[in-house]
Amino acid sequence: MKLVTRVCAVLGVLALTACTGASSSSTVDALNKAQAVGSPFTKMLSGEYREYANYLQTKTLDYADAIHFARKGLATASGVIAMPETLDDWDLSDKNLSEMNPARAQLVDALEDGGRELASAKAAVAQARFDCWAEQQEENWNKDVPCKSQFFAALKDLQDAIAVKPAPAPAPAEEFPAPVTEMAKGPAVPVQEAMFIVFFDWNKHNISAGANDVLDAVAQEVKSRKDVKGLVVVGHTDSSGSAKYNQKLSLKRANAVKAGLVSRGVPADMIRVEARGETDLLVKTKDNVREPANRRAQITLE
Repeated sequence: MKLVTRVCAVLGVLALTACTGASSSSTVDALNKAQAVGSPFTKMLSGEYREYANYLQTKTLDYADAIHFARKGLATASGVIAMPETLDDWDLSDKNLSEMNPARAQLVDALEDGGRELASAKAAVAQARFDCWAEQQEENWNKDVPCKSQFFAALKDLQDAIAVKPAPAPAPAEEFPAPVTEMAKGPAVPVQEAMFIVFFDWNKHNISAGANDVLDAVAQEVKSRKDVKGLVVVGHTDSSGSAKYNQKLSLKRANAVKAGLVSRGVPADMIRVEARGETDLLVKTKDNVREPANRRAQITLE
């Protein structure tokens, strides 16, 4: 009886591991296929999270953390500014926390002091290495981990970069503008390729603080580009709940995004909403699975 129980327990663990691995694989695959939009910082940070999620998925087989960082990568790929890891979310010793909390504070200060704008690449590397440090330190409580030294080196690079801020441009010698000698370059991303993603909490359709940042970016994009003729907002849900309920919820999400854009000055007649419920999952799951990456509204420009 004890032998049977032990065998069943082992099989249960193996089955759980297999399911977790399949879920992380689909989430990481979604990140690999996502096209990053937003600021240079969020685009670069998304790439850092993509690289680390793939490493966790394929090299260390740490599927749970691969899902976590893939989800952060999907958020930053949509233009959301994700913050460095909150250390309370990780199982760390008091000794670890006494060193990591001040380090995180220095990182946040550097990011908020213009690091994201003045040194986007260095800022993205510093944040990604800090998050890696948190993940690796949890696995190795009393040992030094590679990402720790990499973080401090990246933080110094970032701090040095923002310490030398560009001097203000000198006032023009003449009161009339200089003649235009070259046509301005067009937008970096073709309008048909621009996509933004707003994520929602489970069973909710209200706009979160992070989603507000995305809507601000969309409104600014529309106002700054003359080639935008319209917007399409498509609401989605995960597979938990009935298909009929999810269809209604996805429409509420799309309409909430539309209302947020209208409040930011985007004309309502420019926005078309669609609802797809659980029929177009970003991360493929079985029925009745709560998957944060699927609870979204996608905004594309026309």
